[in-house]
Amino acid sequence: MPPEHAFAAWRARVEAALARALPSPDTAPQRLHAAMRHGVLNGGKRMRPLLAYATGTAFGANEDALDTAAVAVELIHCYSLVHDDLPAMDDDALRRGQPTVHVAFDEATAILAGDALQSLAFEVLADAPLPAERGVAMLAELARAAGMAGMCGGQALDIDATGNAAAIDIDALQRLHALKTGALLCCAVRLGALAAGADAAGRAALDRYADALGLAFQIRDDLLDIEGDAATLGKTAGKDAAQDKATFPALIGAEASRKRLAELSVTMRDALAELRANTDALAALGRMVVERDR
Repeated sequence: MPPEHAFAAWRARVEAALARALPSPDTAPQRLHAAMRHGVLNGGKRMRPLLAYATGTAFGANEDALDTAAVAVELIHCYSLVHDDLPAMDDDALRRGQPTVHVAFDEATAILAGDALQSLAFEVLADAPLPAERGVAMLAELARAAGMAGMCGGQALDIDATGNAAAIDIDALQRLHALKTGALLCCAVRLGALAAGADAAGRAALDRYADALGLAFQIRDDLLDIEGDAATLGKTAGKDAAQDKATFPALIGAEASRKRLAELSVTMRDALAELRANTDALAALGRMVVERDR
């Protein structure tokens, strides 16, 4: 199956699985449940679920076993977006082309919705139809990626750097983004590999691919913020510069950022070449990250 056809099938699969996992808006507390669904069932690229499916199927896992990994990692991602958009964080009014959760509902409900999505992710993953040892390893991986050594730690570094972008160097910026953005993308790959029982050598090559993909994703995001428009992006453009955020274009310039993207593409290709598996879907996702326009 061509990667594009697989992506369409996997997106449909995870959308249905997310809808099943989320609480009904008709049950109490209705406002909380509606806010959770608003923050998740609103489109999006579903890059993290696609990475989990692409990795797992490359190493022989069936899609039923990968559904829980795909749903869990996307719920964590969506919770992070709900909280990132809050006035205390990025203070954004638009996400995926629609009002953010705190705008559509209120700040308190948005905080609770994010909290509930986070806990639901671990509840879903705990029910994965996999051997207990693999399931526990996957839970630990998701917890690390979401916490202080991953996404939350990266967000803290981002807050510290906002308004003081000139004081951060390239190594610190790469660490910031490896935690804030890269950790959960890498986690999606690792969840797929763990679900499939990939060996240590395969997981090491996948880590190199995922590390490069995570950094490429953020560099492309930084470039889109200065080159894109809100209608295409589905979120507010130009906010990074307005808030004096630390970004690759701000630190090294747009042209050097594009060159770095090209280098990361080579790193991803070389890492995938080491794998004894069909990596067409993973390669296509790497290209999608580098070439995306939203």
